[in-house]
Amino acid sequence: MRYDLIIFDLDGTLLNTIGDLAEAANVMLGKRDLPQHTYEEYCTFVGNGIMRLVERALPEEQRTTERVAAAREDFLSYYIDHIDRKTKPYEGIVQLLNDLQAEGVSLAVASNKFQAGTRKLIQRFFPEIGWVAIYGQRPDVPLKPDPAVVEEILSEVKIPRERVLYVGDSGVDIETAHRAGIKAVGVTWGFRSRSELEAAGADRIVDCAEEILSLCQA
Repeated sequence: MRYDLIIFDLDGTLLNTIGDLAEAANVMLGKRDLPQHTYEEYCTFVGNGIMRLVERALPEEQRTTERVAAAREDFLSYYIDHIDRKTKPYEGIVQLLNDLQAEGVSLAVASNKFQAGTRKLIQRFFPEIGWVAIYGQRPDVPLKPDPAVVEEILSEVKIPRERVLYVGDSGVDIETAHRAGIKAVGVTWGFRSRSELEAAGADRIVDCAEEILSLCQA
């Protein structure tokens, strides 16, 4: 099956963002004299939006609505200005996107990262790609694994679901794709484990970017 549209997750799939996310969260925690976390711990905190990342970073007794909201504001005020200091594309991703575009495959992004951050990173690292959609977290649009963002892309691009592929690094991504009725590929270079992708029922698991290109040349 040749795929005519590929929808990519962002964090842990296209870009290794954990360094900047962890630094911003630790700065937020440091302002409150609270214990900080390692990069490895932050890999388990991400994937469900900034609010959940901040909530997970805070000690349990600090997770009131007011404190989480204030911590989120401190996180964002630092993160948006330092969003690309340590972030970089995963190996082979830039070439993959250029090759897919040359093959005539439409490309989109569906992320749980806030919209301004999603657009800033995509424009910073992949300015040569003619994305058909770049969607992050926005008001009144449910976060993944709700398939709303995928449905929005499909309604705009008008490509049959059987010719659409979703690529992500977590069980949330796999569930999102399947709830939207499209195939899901899990990548092993991101923040979550192969076992999580297997348990979520990924239709395919790949270990390098070139394997995704081969799926679109069948």
